[in-house]
Amino acid sequence: MMNIEVKIDLWNYLQSTKKPILMYGMGNGADKILKVCDSYGIEISDFFASDGFVRGHSFHGKVVLSYSQAKEKYNDFIVLLSFASSLPDVLENIKKIAAETELYAPDVPVFGDNLFNMEFFTNHKNYFEKAYSLLEDERSKFVYENIINYKLSGKIDYLFACDDDEDAVTKELLKPCEIKNYADLGAYNGDTVRKLMMHTSTLEKVVAFEPDRRNFRKLSEWAESVEVPQIFPYKLGAWSHKDKLFFDASGNRNANIVDDGKKATETDVDALDNIVGNAYPDYIKYDVEGSEYEALMGTRNTIANHSPKLLVSVYHRSEDLYKLPLLVKELNADYRLYLRKLRYIPAWDLNLYALKG
Repeated sequence: MMNIEVKIDLWNYLQSTKKPILMYGMGNGADKILKVCDSYGIEISDFFASDGFVRGHSFHGKVVLSYSQAKEKYNDFIVLLSFASSLPDVLENIKKIAAETELYAPDVPVFGDNLFNMEFFTNHKNYFEKAYSLLEDERSKFVYENIINYKLSGKIDYLFACDDDEDAVTKELLKPCEIKNYADLGAYNGDTVRKLMMHTSTLEKVVAFEPDRRNFRKLSEWAESVEVPQIFPYKLGAWSHKDKLFFDASGNRNANIVDDGKKATETDVDALDNIVGNAYPDYIKYDVEGSEYEALMGTRNTIANHSPKLLVSVYHRSEDLYKLPLLVKELNADYRLYLRKLRYIPAWDLNLYALKG
């Protein structure tokens, strides 16, 4: 059984507090948090940014304060962190503010509409318990519990408690020297291929899917400069079958499949099973911005018959934390499942590793 300590979620707590609530940061993340606050009737008193980053601008009709100005204006207040970062100096600054104020980092889904609140957790608790029971080691279970406690409470201590070093995880779980053929679904500009190449000299072939035009150009230009391994870029989104869908054409790392054509471009998608032929990968990475379920379904033949190592991002949608482990185990019951989280606020870079039993 999981050990979930949180009894009241962040949103219900904020509804009951008498303290003024300030948001730290602006942009898309802040807009998402504001939307949830509005739905709960939670009032935001002000917005602030780090000292040195305030230029007299406004956000949602309020002049953005500096942190020093916020402390002068309010004696005791709650801070809602509304941006994401993995940068050490930024994380240290967040820790400093958290030591001086009551700070929370609300969990809002990167994609999808399911908010990870107490109602969502309670309604799906049986699925969470089942996914938890599939995890192979105590570290994975510890991470799983801490992530759920964080998502419900917004308390960043739960995140810091389960951070892991990326290089150490790669060596421990993936054993990169065993990898010859790699499929990178969501290859961006080739950054994760380059990271893997730093860990092994055995890599011979890479199939890389990247649907965004600008990212694909950078990926292709770099691939042409590399002799070993052979890199085969495909301007495709990873999906369960061959199709044409609309894709967010923003060019950033979080670009994704969208439901309509607004601010989007039509792109080709396909299943990896349709591309690899008989050259089955030893290792597949899925970081496809909320389309991980469909991408896994597009590799079901490879997974069932060849058991490649898998790295699956499980943080884009609230349901990913139970839905994706259950799917991987359904596709191949012999897999051993591990969960690791790299240093990030909020709970991003949370990855499921599936290894042949």
